[in-house]
Amino acid sequence: MSYTYAGSGVDIDAGERAVTLMKGAVEATNRPEVVGGLGGFAGLFALDTQKYRKPLLASSTDGVGTKIALARQLDRHDTVGIDLVAMCVDDLVACGAEPLFLQDYVACGKVVPERIAAIVTGIATGCRLAGASLVGGETAEHGDLMGADEYDLAATAVGVVEADAVLGPERVRAGDVVVAMASSGFHSNGYSLVRRVVAEAGLDLLSTPAGLDRELGATLLEPTRIYALDCLALVAELGVEQVHAFAHITGGGLAGNAARVVPDGLVAELDRSTWALPAAVHLLESHGVPRTESERAFNCGVGMVAAVAPEAADRTVALLTERGVPAWVAGTVGQRDDAEAAAAHLVGSYR
Repeated sequence: MSYTYAGSGVDIDAGERAVTLMKGAVEATNRPEVVGGLGGFAGLFALDTQKYRKPLLASSTDGVGTKIALARQLDRHDTVGIDLVAMCVDDLVACGAEPLFLQDYVACGKVVPERIAAIVTGIATGCRLAGASLVGGETAEHGDLMGADEYDLAATAVGVVEADAVLGPERVRAGDVVVAMASSGFHSNGYSLVRRVVAEAGLDLLSTPAGLDRELGATLLEPTRIYALDCLALVAELGVEQVHAFAHITGGGLAGNAARVVPDGLVAELDRSTWALPAAVHLLESHGVPRTESERAFNCGVGMVAAVAPEAADRTVALLTERGVPAWVAGTVGQRDDAEAAAAHLVGSYR
């Protein structure tokens, strides 16, 4: 008996071909600070210390979750990489950090070079949208643990922010206005619930349900909007004296995540009547998801919010709109009468 690595489920040649296929897309993300190229043991990034007064490094790690199961089901793998980047860099920018670089990790049952290249090309696309470099990563073949078509993704992004320009609840005050930024879809949260409803209701991913403008599968695979550069542009124009905090709306919903940037003693009140609930959310609700659960599991149309000084509200909405991000005033920050009450809540009814 002669044993080989390939016979045990790890194809080194396929891995090398995958690197060859993805190399151009990865190199296209390089910022001037990147040192060396793809293929080294570590990614090198020369931080320009003369550019910053007192830089703080920020980091964020995340994945895509079970949205990957839909990508596999539809055999479309070029968008989940964008989701992966978005989930990391949109967390970074919440504290005002500029994304610098990202490293990814792909675990799979079998390295299919074209599929891995599609995934990583999506990651590279996301990095370009965020202004970050993809400085390296890892593809691990786990043939005896995962099915041949199974894979999972994770990444870590690193950014930088001046110590005196960190955004967060410490800057938020009563009277601030909450500006909402539209989501592109479900982003990368709530997909265990989404997939269960789709399966148990027998919904056809290749059909276009009433109210949707394209196939259900395409709607559900729409990649997460990357807000990083838009948020940074807002801070660059208005300054931290007027832009006080960002909240990335992920698992836990709009109220749950907005509450994370509201200091003790204050409350963010968000008015549902300022936007329409997305048709895809209505679809899932029509098949048994209660509204209370939708608002906890899904972003319900809002992917990021900014708490800004009241005099900056109009310019905030205008600047984001100019950059192609639908935005609107969705609420205000005020005094919290009940110390035990939630720091953010929704009022009113959707349009």
